[in-house]
Amino acid sequence: MTETMETVPAKELYDVVIVGGGAAGLGAALTLARARRSVLIIDSGEARNAPAGHVHNYLGREGTPPGELYAIGREEVLGYGAEIVSGTVTTAHKENGGGFRVGIGGGRSVRSRRLLVTTGLVDGLPAIEGLADRWGRDIVHCPYCHGWEVRDQAIGVIAVNIGLAMHQALLWHQWTDDVTLFLHTAEAPSPEQAEQLEARGITVVTGEVAAVETESDVLAGVRLASGEVFARQAVAVATRMDARVGFLDDLGLETAEQNFGDFVMGTFVPSEPTGATSVPGVYVAGNVTNLSAQVIVAAAAGVNTGAMINADLMLEDTRLAVEARAVTV
Repeated sequence: MTETMETVPAKELYDVVIVGGGAAGLGAALTLARARRSVLIIDSGEARNAPAGHVHNYLGREGTPPGELYAIGREEVLGYGAEIVSGTVTTAHKENGGGFRVGIGGGRSVRSRRLLVTTGLVDGLPAIEGLADRWGRDIVHCPYCHGWEVRDQAIGVIAVNIGLAMHQALLWHQWTDDVTLFLHTAEAPSPEQAEQLEARGITVVTGEVAAVETESDVLAGVRLASGEVFARQAVAVATRMDARVGFLDDLGLETAEQNFGDFVMGTFVPSEPTGATSVPGVYVAGNVTNLSAQVIVAAAAGVNTGAMINADLMLEDTRLAVEARAVTV
């Protein structure tokens, strides 16, 4: 965190307060600051992709470490006059006169005309020993994010739902011919699914997974509850993805479940294409409303939502100007 990010907010009232300083939040802040809006980002520094070594599929920034990408974004945003404060938002309330009061840990608070939430999501991993320690390294979830880096390696897919696991196993086969599907807690494949797996040369292992094992800080294999170990170089696993929005409870903003067939993948905040939510004045962008958004998609969503918020504020500014003129005429 830079010294600028550690200072208290400079103003009492902002056009827009953005909660979350990842790709979506920075993209929105850049758009709004260039539109000459007063903008404050409140960032807890808990980026979802912090464990990952690099950002991928980001045109012009392919392979950039996440921390470096966000540092570049912060510098750009600050250069246009936006502010960034390090902290965690604890509460958000509607004010009687319009707008919002946003509480920050440590007793601070600020007011805003509009509120943009870009806090992303929380990944919930299966309760398997060793998974969390290697998350984002050789324990991965997205082949488009990590597939190239583990191409031609021995990959294991740990199932929590057979429908989702089938999709994962068949998809990962695009990057390697050596895929093993560990059924773990999922049901057995149907005859049709079993035929598909056999046709693609994907090995199926029954039995619950107890742990992933390492040697010299390198993933070595998958150990079943039976004690049997299968050598693997990378493991793909589906996480439970839940929008990080607990602090919005007082606003009445609700989440919805996202399903893959009969499997609940997680929760997200429903929104319009503009980013507008069911609560007037509250917007969302990035993983908090789109669980599958990669970094470049989240950044683009932030830019789009930032423009929509500016248009919304423009209409309000015009209405207030007309009302003020009517009083003086």
